[in-house]
Amino acid sequence: MRPTTALRLLLKNDGIVLAPGVYDGLSARLVRAAGFAAAYATGGGIARSMGYPDLGLLSMREVTDRLALIVEHAGVPVIADADTGYGNALNVRRTVREFERAGVAALHLEDQTSPKRCGHYEDKALISTAEMCQKLRAARDAAEDPDLVLIARTDAIPVEGLDAAIERARAYAAAGADVLFVEAPVSEAQIETIARSLPCPTLINMFEGGKTPLVPLDRLEAFGYRIVIVPSDLQRAAIRAMQDVLTVMRRDGNSRAVADRMATFEEREAVVGTREYLDVDRRYQV
Repeated sequence: MRPTTALRLLLKNDGIVLAPGVYDGLSARLVRAAGFAAAYATGGGIARSMGYPDLGLLSMREVTDRLALIVEHAGVPVIADADTGYGNALNVRRTVREFERAGVAALHLEDQTSPKRCGHYEDKALISTAEMCQKLRAARDAAEDPDLVLIARTDAIPVEGLDAAIERARAYAAAGADVLFVEAPVSEAQIETIARSLPCPTLINMFEGGKTPLVPLDRLEAFGYRIVIVPSDLQRAAIRAMQDVLTVMRRDGNSRAVADRMATFEEREAVVGTREYLDVDRRYQV
């Protein structure tokens, strides 16, 4: 089954789809091993893994190269962050085709001006609703796989207010979006209003420390949400863990004092499937 079809089946089934944020092949493997049904390829996480902030600094090619690795190792449908589509409607057409070649099951486009900002940063600016609708129509026309899930994101709440964000999302549904993503609601009341006001399945961003309050999955499902992404928590955990080990390493010259907080040598090799690769290697030896 194609990943696109698999994701559409997940959206039709009962239950909410929880997709942790991944940013490379290793994090994708860990999400797969943990038993999640989908993964979210976070644009911000990919940027930070290359040493850059989430300010639209990466090229489309840099992102798709990473997406191909994520898809290869995730083994579950991957929902990908396509930012603004890397330009106008013409750029969006190419973006969709390149993301499809990378193997994603879904992608989301947002209505910020380019270069964009993280949805939880300040001072964002938006393109017009009409321009965003044209970009969504271009994306739908460009998709070669009819099951590709097209997600429209609006960052309008802090710029134009909640009512305007909902109106934008409704227009984006009419332009061809399968799923609607109203970013950065700031209260549980806003979260509920969004889901109950929109005609399509909805996606929400839940991560620790953002502008959006954390709401239990069962409540989100009761409101009507179908997808929950958690973009940055795995990377933030990895950053803190690496900082802690580096502190001890600088002090002691080795990491023995925190060995209980590290994967063992054997566990590390199991995560990346070393034994399976060696078994394949032996199969083809002369």
